[in-house]
Amino acid sequence: MTAAIQPPWGTDWKPASPPDLSAPRDGQWKPGESGNPRGRPPGRPDRRLLATEQMLDEMRNIVAVLVGKALEGDTNACAVVMSKILPSVKAQAEKVQFEFDATASISEQVASVLDGVAQGKLAPDVARLIIESIKSLADVRATEELSARIEALETATDARR
Repeated sequence: MTAAIQPPWGTDWKPASPPDLSAPRDGQWKPGESGNPRGRPPGRPDRRLLATEQMLDEMRNIVAVLVGKALEGDTNACAVVMSKILPSVKAQAEKVQFEFDATASISEQVASVLDGVAQGKLAPDVARLIIESIKSLADVRATEELSARIEALETATDARR
């Protein structure tokens, strides 16, 4: 029962060799020869260009109608026109000045920012941005310190060998 029984239709089968893709096939043009030698006749406009020009003409009409309605007092049309004409105003943190010691420990730096908030020199949202910046700097410093410690350990390990 260990012998595999071969079906009669599979005894003569051999895999076909892969096709030669480098040889030109019937109906295929030669390298350097155009597949469409006549191309688009000269003087015939490109359909995409015609469609784009038609859309621009229609857009001009749409904008004119929207501006007209906005001038008549339609607030929705006014909102659409204004949102497309005026850039959106982005929030920008105010510039602040307060006493800050960059050489102090991280906890002292955060305490100094919180003191600035308590004294009214810093807005709470600005203080949060500053504290997040201090935290990011602390993370970078910690990574640098760990990298230096690992390098020192590897050097000491290599020296023992």
